[in-house]
Amino acid sequence: MQIRRIGDVEVSAIGLGAMPMSVEGRPDEERSLATVHAALDAGVTLIDTADAYQLGTDAVGHNETLIARALAGHARGREVMVATKGGHVRHPDGSWTLDGTPEHLRRACEGSLRRLGVEAIGLYQFHRPDPRVPYAESIGAFRDLLDAGKVRMVGISNADPEQIRLADDILGGRLAAVQNQFAPDFRSSEPELELCAERGIAFLPWRPLGGIARAGEPGSPYAPFARVAEARGVSPYRVCLAWMLAKSPVVVPIPGASRPATVRDSAAAAGLVLDDAETALLDAAGDTGTDTDTGTGTGTGTGTDSGSGSGGTR
Repeated sequence: MQIRRIGDVEVSAIGLGAMPMSVEGRPDEERSLATVHAALDAGVTLIDTADAYQLGTDAVGHNETLIARALAGHARGREVMVATKGGHVRHPDGSWTLDGTPEHLRRACEGSLRRLGVEAIGLYQFHRPDPRVPYAESIGAFRDLLDAGKVRMVGISNADPEQIRLADDILGGRLAAVQNQFAPDFRSSEPELELCAERGIAFLPWRPLGGIARAGEPGSPYAPFARVAEARGVSPYRVCLAWMLAKSPVVVPIPGASRPATVRDSAAAAGLVLDDAETALLDAAGDTGTDTDTGTGTGTGTGTDSGSGSGGTR
């Protein structure tokens, strides 16, 4: 497995987005645990979760609890860095809202620490800006958690360049990661990716596979991914992730998965090196310029989630 860095920690170049194992359409727990274990067996050492990944009627933190159980049951569980998030809230009726108040974020962190069974969270991320709360106040709460040793590193999600700069300033240059939507069909986060590359901040694309499932359909804008995949004898999903890794050494995709076979295929992308001609072909394909998920991608929108899934359950 290729290695990349988040802050001063080495992680696998491909992470696991655990959201699909806890929201609508989720598999049974046995398959979820098998999926996490397959990821670890394939060399994955980064798992992304959030306290709000749950069904509307479930207790808060379903996904965090599931991940903690899976890691405890595997010999390599201690090698994994768990990245979780606070600032999103899911109601019993399944609706979502935001709470970026420092008080909520402190309580959310304590809850995540308890569910994950750790003394400090590896990477704690602000899930999405809350337009009712000044961004500096929310990030200030994360700075305080970092200074108190409650979290080892801080990240932000669904942020624009101005928010990235502000967060890094408030954190005293310690912003470790930015998690934004980025995929072949959603490339409006290119400025954020470039800024992260300039500052040495890890960039974690959520929903990284976008509409790649349609790569084999007649007339699909993702057809070049299918052509490269056929020539290489691999899946279009694997080609997509390899293309993303080629964008910058700060990129660490977190494709969602809920099946062992899927996570193995995603992890194998770290070993697929595209040539210049393939990369150029894929760079020119698939960009629709629109957000196809329920969130807003970046900025201060109040979409339903920043998800770590692939735009569907694989």
